[in-house]
Amino acid sequence: MALITISGYPSSGKSTRAAQIHDFLSSASSPQLKVKVISDDDLAVDRVSYDDSLQEKIARATLFTAITRQIAKDTILIVDGMNYIKGFRYQLYCKAREAGVRVATVYVLATPGQCQKWNDERGDGRRYKPQTLDALIQRFEEPSSMVRWDAPLFTIPWDDLTPPLERISDAVTTGIVKPPNVGTQITPKAPTDALRTLEHTTNALVSALMAAQVAGPLGGPIVLTIDSLEHSSNTSANDSSVLRVRLSLPHRALTLSELQRLKRQFVAARRKAVTLGSTEKGRVEWGEEGVGRAFAEFLEEGLGVAR
Repeated sequence: MALITISGYPSSGKSTRAAQIHDFLSSASSPQLKVKVISDDDLAVDRVSYDDSLQEKIARATLFTAITRQIAKDTILIVDGMNYIKGFRYQLYCKAREAGVRVATVYVLATPGQCQKWNDERGDGRRYKPQTLDALIQRFEEPSSMVRWDAPLFTIPWDDLTPPLERISDAVTTGIVKPPNVGTQITPKAPTDALRTLEHTTNALVSALMAAQVAGPLGGPIVLTIDSLEHSSNTSANDSSVLRVRLSLPHRALTLSELQRLKRQFVAARRKAVTLGSTEKGRVEWGEEGVGRAFAEFLEEGLGVAR
């Protein structure tokens, strides 16, 4: 459903606002919709983790892993934390797009003096060291409604008695769900025998073309028959080990060198797709029939044959 990222200085009242948003959404939403809050406290991340940069990175990784596990289309997940690094907020935004849920950012605004006062008054063992608090405030990267990963942005001053809970609710329940972009889509992987199929099919087609030329001049549409690595249950016993490929050829003799050159270009492009998963987001066909058809089209284009 949605990911709500809470952001603000340490000890600025973020948990209070997260609880308000949670209670409002829980009362206004259908019983089938889950509303959850996730925070450092839930994950047993101590405040001393922010005293050291390495420990802080581990704490952020722990939070991100928990978010990845709990984000879902039937859940409004409220991330109660400083989330003070814009790069981390962008990472959360990308994860939300990948999951197909809405996003919103709530910026709890408080002065450094007020945060220091509240931090000093804490008696629950969750106090930041004064130097850590000052360092975190200095490094804080303020959310901006001008960037897509912080939008829509709701800024709530620490002394606001009427936070925009209804507007937040509208944003996360009826707002636009942004589709995954290229960087967040899961890339389909090629099968383990993709390279073997690629090499076999292209080599067999080149050999079949050269053999057909020996039998007589070629030109126009033809059907080539090559040995198949696969067994098809839809063919008879006599045809189960062959593959038929249709293509059109120019009315001239073809040389082995030009066919091998075109074959190398085609195989190189496909090898790259195998390495990366698929450069065409699932449209690459890895079976013998798909490879044969794609190579035939590539040959027609390379040989200057218009369809």
